[in-house]
Amino acid sequence: MPRRATLEFWYEFASTYSYLSAMRIEALAEAADVELRWRPFLLGPIFAAQGWTNSPFNLYPAKGRNMWRDLDREAARLGLPRVTRPNPFPQNSLSAVRVATYGADQDWLVPFSKAVFETSFAKGGSIAEPAAVGRILDSLGLDGTQILKAAASEANKSRLKVAGEEARSRGIYGAPSFLTGDGELFWGNDRLEQALAWAAGERPDGLR
Repeated sequence: MPRRATLEFWYEFASTYSYLSAMRIEALAEAADVELRWRPFLLGPIFAAQGWTNSPFNLYPAKGRNMWRDLDREAARLGLPRVTRPNPFPQNSLSAVRVATYGADQDWLVPFSKAVFETSFAKGGSIAEPAAVGRILDSLGLDGTQILKAAASEANKSRLKVAGEEARSRGIYGAPSFLTGDGELFWGNDRLEQALAWAAGERPDGLR
């Protein structure tokens, strides 16, 4: 049988548009018959390499105001709860992304990732403290204390660092980003459908 098409979903827990993608990507991928690979990473070091000390939505207030309004519109369109604005924004996602990195090959990665996004952007909860991340794990029937300890190990920290280096080497500069099996990069929640179509083998006329 032919190998199933794949799409890598690179996401950052502090990213507003990663939240929107995480809430809808599974159903869209299933409909497109595309296998997903969830790839958590830290966007901060990539921003720092571009000379940004903060989210561009904070550095450019007009852009930030429009982003929050756009997020409200998109959440309503997708039938998601009204978006809450984390304070401060962006939230520190280090503990959460360490856990997601540790769980990269576990069947709880996706429900955990979605629960983190929902806590931050739908419920107004904190994801910044390890204890908050632990409560999310506990709510999924997992051992939050044990997983947090494992996620803070030097070996797992190294895995997270390698993931960040891989993201940079493959041209990723923002989140969410989508990489197809042939290395085509798509950026932004509004490019999700196009990324899935490309992964499934569809190409616009005149472009190969």
